[in-house]
This record gives sequence, structure tokens and C-alpha cells, in this order.
Amino acid sequence: METIQFYSGKKIPLETHRVRVVQKLYLPKVEERLKALKEAGNNLYLLKNTDIFLDMLTDSGVNAMSDNQLSAMINADDAYAGSRTFFELKDKLTELFGMEHFLPTHQGRACENILAQSLIKEGDVCPMNYHFTTTKAHIVKNGGRVVEVVKKSSVITDSTDPFKGDFDLDELENVINEVGAEHIPFVRVEAGTNLIGGQPISLGNIEEIHRICKAHGISLVLDASLLQDNLYFMKIREERCKNMSIREITKEVASYFDIIYFSARKLGFARGGGICVRTKELWDSMKEAITLYEGFLTYGGMSTKEMGAIAVGLEETMDFDIISQGPLFIEYMVNELDKRGIPVVKPAGGLGCHLDAMKFVPNIPGDQYPAAALCSALYLAGGIRTMERGTLSEDRNPDGSEHIASMELVRCALPRRVFTLSQVKYAIDRITWLWDNRDMIEGLTFTEEPKTLRFFVGRLAPVSDWQEKLVDKFKKDFPNCL
Repeated sequence: METIQFYSGKKIPLETHRVRVVQKLYLPKVEERLKALKEAGNNLYLLKNTDIFLDMLTDSGVNAMSDNQLSAMINADDAYAGSRTFFELKDKLTELFGMEHFLPTHQGRACENILAQSLIKEGDVCPMNYHFTTTKAHIVKNGGRVVEVVKKSSVITDSTDPFKGDFDLDELENVINEVGAEHIPFVRVEAGTNLIGGQPISLGNIEEIHRICKAHGISLVLDASLLQDNLYFMKIREERCKNMSIREITKEVASYFDIIYFSARKLGFARGGGICVRTKELWDSMKEAITLYEGFLTYGGMSTKEMGAIAVGLEETMDFDIISQGPLFIEYMVNELDKRGIPVVKPAGGLGCHLDAMKFVPNIPGDQYPAAALCSALYLAGGIRTMERGTLSEDRNPDGSEHIASMELVRCALPRRVFTLSQVKYAIDRITWLWDNRDMIEGLTFTEEPKTLRFFVGRLAPVSDWQEKLVDKFKKDFPNCL
């Protein structure tokens, strides 16, 4: 992927791949969108995919595969135990991460379950740059708690910090001294912090975290699910990385960690996951949980076809032209919205373009879920499914009160090699219309609320008839789109 200057003077992302398989999309009429939204209880997870025009919910498991990945799936060695394809994947991971031991899983949250059950005990504390929803849930379920030690600038959406995923190193030292190293089973680094806008961590910061952990005898764990984007940002934003290849950066990143786990639904352009372990002792401590929860040690809940695709996808991740496509599309979308005065997370990160709902709809209080309400409004405006990353994604406090999130973001994910630039421009246009009509958007309230990970299956209703009014305004402004 490259950004090319056109004759007009504009710089526009230019794809360095061609599309050879297409899938027909359907744009539902605005009345159909309102009906579908009500049936889904204002939870965009519960929408049928046939009711969606552009699916920007996530990049997890929906990235486009390459021709070489599809070929590897055909050539995969199907076997319950001892598959050749498993060992090809294991060898690729050993080559890239320098770790001899690998445990396959069906996806990233399975890795979190295995790690939490194997390493967390009652009263333990896990410092990390920023939590992820399922990571935190697994740690808490096993008696631990999460402490975030991300820099203060990381939650300022329009700050210019190029590495908002960096740890506050002094705060990490404070947490270790306060809690005691014996109560910290591991420090978790998320390379590409999901919930604060896919913001990267720097190689220099990782090196310092490793130094601190080594001094205290604490294991260091990397969630590499978003490593692909993070490698890109290290290469272009960090001086020490500018003359390094992506492969060299990957190997140096990996050298600082004891455990690396990942969701191949993100890293590797396929579906699956796994845990790479530096020592056999750690591998032994987790292998029984794999056979209990996932499958045999040479498939772990994945089909061998997926393993073949992941092995090729990991190699493709070492190609700068391939991994630049997502960040450059995201940067284009962020810049175009920013030109219009629309509040977005800056600088552009990985995973997707993130709208700042606190500034977009400041009239909506935190306990009425501003980011979730904005997601619903954007679906009505364009048939675009996005993801709430705010208070709705938090669980309630033990006393039943709302845990108001420090950030309220709407994630417009851009799966790799999936959308065209014209589709991105369509999303920009509908967000712009919504910005001009933002005063019409009001909040949501729960009608069905699960106790854990409520954002996945809970149902909500608007606090007023604001959605019907928004639809009426859409009909007036877009009479040819009815």
C-alpha cells in the first residue's frame, strides 16, 4: 500500500493488490434499518449481516485472505494429531518470535482463558498498558485484578503523542513496589491498545518494561493480536526502527517477552490463535488446559486449513506493503473527518478510525451510553455497523453502579483488503451528515442486561423517540435514497 500524489495535488491511498473475488452487498432502506435496529435491541452485535451495508464492527476474522493463503488451505494436512501443517505453523512462529514452544487455540480469548487459569491466583494483580474486555474478565474471574499503567496522554483523544500505548514506567514501578512482585504473575503488554483507538506502543518502551520486569523477576506477556499495525507504526514513527525491516523489528520485539499470545483472527488474516512460550516449564504448565478446553496439542480447536492460512498470513505480515494498507486507509479516514471538525482519535492508529463520542454527543450522560447511541445513529444514517468502546463495554461496579469509562469511542474498523476507497468515502459522508445533526441524538437504556460482557448480548432502547425523528430528517435530506 502506498500514498500517491495525484495530478490534482491530493495524496490518496493506492492499493497494491487487485480484487479477484467479490461479494454482493445490500443497502437496506432507512425504514428497514430502523426496524432491524429495534429488533436487535440497539445492540449492533445482534443485527443480521444481511441488514448491514458496511460492516465496520471489527477486523477480527473478517480480513480478506490472499491467493497464497487460500492455496495453503487446500494443501493443508488434515489430521487429528501430528499434522504436518501444525508443525509448519509452529516453525513459522519459532522463526519470527524465537520461541520453541507453541500451544494452538481456537482464538485469542481462549489464550486468555488458558493463561488466566494457569497463572492467576486469588489476590493477584496484573499491570498492563490498557485492559481489553475479555482479558480483564478472565483475570477477574480467576480472582485477580487489572491495574492500568498507561500514560495520561493516552486517553486524550486529540493529543499528538505517536505512541499512546506506552507504559508510564514510574507508575509501573510504583505498582510493583506497592503490591509486591510475588503477587504479580505477569505484566501484560498490548501491542496496539484496542480500547484507546488501536494506539501503538514503542519498541523503546517495551525494552524499558522488560528491564523493570527482569529486575523484579516478573514474567512479561505480549498480546500480539494487533502487532501487525504496531509494527508499521514502529517502522514509520520510531527513529531506531526506520532502518530496520519488519522482520527485524518483530524479532527484537519478541526477544523481550516470556509469553506471546495472539488472535489469528487479527494477526495472520485467518481464524485461530495460539500461545508461544519461551520455556518448556511454562509450556508444561498450560498444555493440559489446551487438551481440556481446546483440543489436541496439534490443532487446539483450529482446522488444519486455518493453520495453513495463518502460517502464510504471518509471513505476509513481514511485508511492509501488505501491512501498510490498513493504517493508510485509517489515516485517510481520520484526516478527512478531522478536516470537517469531527472529533476523532489522533494521531490515526490501527484497527480502525475512532470517533470521540464524548465530544460528538456531549449532551448524553455516561450512564446513557453515548458511544452506543452514536453507533445506533450511524447505522440509521448509513447502514454502517460500528462498535461501541466505552461505558457499555465495561461491567458494573460490585455495588451495581455504573463504571463510567474514561473514553467513549465509536470504532469504525477497517478490515484489511476488504473495503474500497469509495466505500470509505461513503462512511465519511454519512458521519458528516450525522455530525451536522448531532443534536438530535439522545441516549439509550438497558432493557435486558447480562452481568458479564453485557455489550455482546444485552438489549437497549432509546430514552425517547429520537431515532424516529432522525429517520424523518434523513428522508428529507436524502429523498433519492429511500
